[in-house]
Amino acid sequence: MRKEVLYIIAAGKRLFSDTLGIKEGADIEASIAGIKRDISFRGAPAWILMFSIIIASIGLNVNSIAVIIGAMLISPLMGPILGIGLSIGTNDFDTLFKSLKNFAIAVFISLITSTVYFLITPLNIEQTEILARTKPTILDVLVAIFGGFAGIVAGSRKEKSNVVPGVAIATALMPPLCTAGYGLATLNMEYFFGAFYLFFINSVFISISTFVVVKYLKFPLVTYIEETLLKKYKIYAAVLLVLTVIPSAVIFFNVIQETRFNIAADKFIIERAKFEGSELINSRIEYSDTLSVINLFYIGNPIDEEKVLFLQDLLDLYGISGNETFALTDKTIIKIHQGQGNNEDIERRFATFNSDFKLKILEDIYTKNEKIINDKDLKIQLLENEIMKIKRHDTIPFKQFDKELKFHFDKIKNYSYAKAIEFRSIDDTTYVYDTIPTFIITFKENTREKDRKMTLDFARDWLRIRFNNDSLRLVENKIE
Repeated sequence: MRKEVLYIIAAGKRLFSDTLGIKEGADIEASIAGIKRDISFRGAPAWILMFSIIIASIGLNVNSIAVIIGAMLISPLMGPILGIGLSIGTNDFDTLFKSLKNFAIAVFISLITSTVYFLITPLNIEQTEILARTKPTILDVLVAIFGGFAGIVAGSRKEKSNVVPGVAIATALMPPLCTAGYGLATLNMEYFFGAFYLFFINSVFISISTFVVVKYLKFPLVTYIEETLLKKYKIYAAVLLVLTVIPSAVIFFNVIQETRFNIAADKFIIERAKFEGSELINSRIEYSDTLSVINLFYIGNPIDEEKVLFLQDLLDLYGISGNETFALTDKTIIKIHQGQGNNEDIERRFATFNSDFKLKILEDIYTKNEKIINDKDLKIQLLENEIMKIKRHDTIPFKQFDKELKFHFDKIKNYSYAKAIEFRSIDDTTYVYDTIPTFIITFKENTREKDRKMTLDFARDWLRIRFNNDSLRLVENKIE
């Protein structure tokens, strides 16, 4: 039994090695030569970098993911990053110095190019692809790590795979650098530092991924470092990594908190923020870990203080009041925005909103008003149709009609007219009724039964054609 278990374990190891092993097929010398060749940014590589930065900036500017990916395909930005990881892994200080120098040159070229582009472009809208690079989180670190692994593993093969190493790495590098240029062009330092920090942590962890693979594949060392000095370098590296990751971890935690708050606040607004006679036309959530605000914009009947307090008390049910044990925010308040019939007050408040929010309010008001107008138009049309029916059925020129009836049907002695109400049951609980115009005729004495029946049939058809109403009824009065 023990031999069988050992055999299964050995077979599993072989399968794992055959499937996930990367040492076999690695070309170490060609990999080192290829990385060193791509480190330098002189001549053509510098121009290619500028062109790719411009393309990526255009993609961010017009919010086109396809254009951004196209820029990544031609970007040479990964060269110095891989060079840093390689040189640290092989103790090659000359290559490390060269990689750092060219890395700085690449960053300078990229920032200048993207800044100039965003200074001259007429499109200065903050698209979602730009905003996504201003708040780096721990997830971006994972993208950098696995992008770096994909790049260096693919680049180390004798037979190159269909993985383009530059794309995997440029995914984490190109858009943040262009966004940093956007921050400089618009003098928005929050965007600049956020995007540049994203670029920095991505660069660090791509280099670390390269270092790990270089060590795993046992690239030859260029120089030997004493054990005590190597331990000191490792401590320095560990401290640098921790300091690099901490801000992104804090940002990631805040993003999670904000997302949870927004979900709960949206649910609160949908379920609780509706009052009869008052129309909620829009809402805006402002999250902060200290004081969060739920802005509610109403038209119609005023929202009094009692209703505001009622809404404030309901926040506890959704876990966003700030009174919870592990609160998402220290405190949440509800602000009601309503003109209360004062046009000047409405205009003053409206002027404080940004253009996107004004447009949203106007669109909502237009949509609601258009629906009301359409409903009114439909009601008017229905009323007009009913009036036409009434005119058609009730406005009868009896004098003229009496002459025509007796001219066509000489067996009729006299007639009467009324509107009969007919009730019909659709099921056990649903009943409908209809109003049917009805003529009741009395035949002359001694009129034969055969003539009566024939006259009723012809008179019914004639009356329906005469008054253009197929539902009209004609019955005989048999009460003497």
